[in-house]
Amino acid sequence: MEAAYALYLPRMDQPPAPMTADYATLLADQAIQVVEQEGTIQALMVLFERRDHLFIENIAVLPDAQGAGLGSALLRLAEGRAREAALPEVRFYTNEAMTENIGYYERRGYEISGREEEDGFGRVYFRKRVG
Repeated sequence: MEAAYALYLPRMDQPPAPMTADYATLLADQAIQVVEQEGTIQALMVLFERRDHLFIENIAVLPDAQGAGLGSALLRLAEGRAREAALPEVRFYTNEAMTENIGYYERRGYEISGREEEDGFGRVYFRKRVG
């Protein structure tokens, strides 16, 4: 998480939420999907089924692995999981300071569904209908 989010730290007043998450618990809850190459986790995604959508809590890709399509592959995996669970959409948010992410998600068919200040973070909410 430190490597994946290091770029954004100078733009923020506090570390982003994924840097302080309890990954041991998330792993035990089987909420984490990883992309591993040669024994190293290159990317991960944390997701949860909600009553009316699939929620992505976090997607992170190591800087050296960015541009290889891992983030897009994880998004497609989440979309497939939503369809399998008969959930009509995928939702998530990003920090407004992570400006690169906004266009990235829009180019992949996600629309901004709102903006909000939450837990001390300016968040941009996204959604995509999949079902």
